[in-house]
Amino acid sequence: MCDVVLGSQWGDEGKGKLVDVLCDDIDVCARCQGGNNAGHTIVVGKTKYDFHMLPSGLVNPNCLNLVGSGVVIHVPSFFQELENLEKKGLHCRDRLFISSRAHLVFDFHQRTDKLKEAELSINKTAIGTTGKGIGPTYSTKASRSGIRVHHLVSEDPEAWEEFKVRYNRLIESRLKRYGEFDYDTEAELKQYELYREQLRPFVVDSIDFMHTAIENKKKILVEGANALMLDIDFGTYPYVTSSSTGIGGVLTGLGIPPKTIRNVYGVVKAYTTRVGEGPFPTEQLNEDGEALQTIGAEFGVTTGRKRRCGWLDLVVLKYSTLINGYTSLNITKLDVLDSFKEIKIGVSYKLNGETLKSFPEDLIKLGKVEVEYKTLPGWESDITKIKTYDELPTNAKLYLKFIEDFVGVPIQWVGTGPARESMLEKAI
Repeated sequence: MCDVVLGSQWGDEGKGKLVDVLCDDIDVCARCQGGNNAGHTIVVGKTKYDFHMLPSGLVNPNCLNLVGSGVVIHVPSFFQELENLEKKGLHCRDRLFISSRAHLVFDFHQRTDKLKEAELSINKTAIGTTGKGIGPTYSTKASRSGIRVHHLVSEDPEAWEEFKVRYNRLIESRLKRYGEFDYDTEAELKQYELYREQLRPFVVDSIDFMHTAIENKKKILVEGANALMLDIDFGTYPYVTSSSTGIGGVLTGLGIPPKTIRNVYGVVKAYTTRVGEGPFPTEQLNEDGEALQTIGAEFGVTTGRKRRCGWLDLVVLKYSTLINGYTSLNITKLDVLDSFKEIKIGVSYKLNGETLKSFPEDLIKLGKVEVEYKTLPGWESDITKIKTYDELPTNAKLYLKFIEDFVGVPIQWVGTGPARESMLEKAI
């Protein structure tokens, strides 16, 4: 059976830490979507590991790790991330695998990503992408002109020539769309001819890989990237990523049926952040927002961009829960709220004096909502040294209880610091 870890807000909730905690007792960790635009940080002792494309399960030396079919792969970044992890003592090469059906991100995808953003910025409608080429790659995938891993690593005598034809066809289509731009196609093709041999040992038929693990009753953990509010269908479109970041992306990104899913863990930051453009109803452009940003060290793992900060939004969390069906929650970074005398929680949106029944799909409407807040007393004490849930201050427990009651989902873990041991488990 498979357990799933998903982000419930706009990403950066700290999913990697929960994956790390759960990985102590699993056999397989799988990424199902996204690319190296994601970022998870795991702290083990004094060592900090930054994950972007690779599964966080690599921290467990006994865990096999799969980059699934729904992920888009920038091969140079794959090997760079692998090298960085190995320099920190992780031995990954015999337990890291890539789906043969995953699509490839080329450098020209990254180039056109930035060209597109520059084009949109003229009319002040830029998305605020990471510039990693993720969106353009999913676009070529959807238009049926993309290139998959098996096209690159196939040992068929005609495969390399076919790969070059596909590659040049893609280049031509991008030049027609964006006009002529300097790009050394021959140098990239030479590099990928080398990557053919280097990448081949990692490549597997992921359908066979996953279903063999399921049939053999292996413990499987699926690691989602990004978060529900960045989902291409259910997020704040168009200010979203280009993949299905919810439970649907788990099934389509790994080729597994719904009946294999056991638990869906929703990871919730104790406040709310988002990176890039787009609406953010509970954002605090004031001292509270600055305090959250500073205390929480809210900078993107992948880009270093400063994150926008605001109070916890339970309208978002309830909407996210409806779609993903969380069986329990992990509240992260609760310690960031330690110094606040009062803490606000967004509980509803009002528009023209009427309370909205759900999270609105219309961004014009969303931009005009008035957030209604519940104000709770802070605990004004350091919780980073606390070892059990029962030791938490009364007001911290009241804060957590309010979240549970409002959303109707039990809280199973509470994060009280960056280290892997700073995770309190609560009986549910």
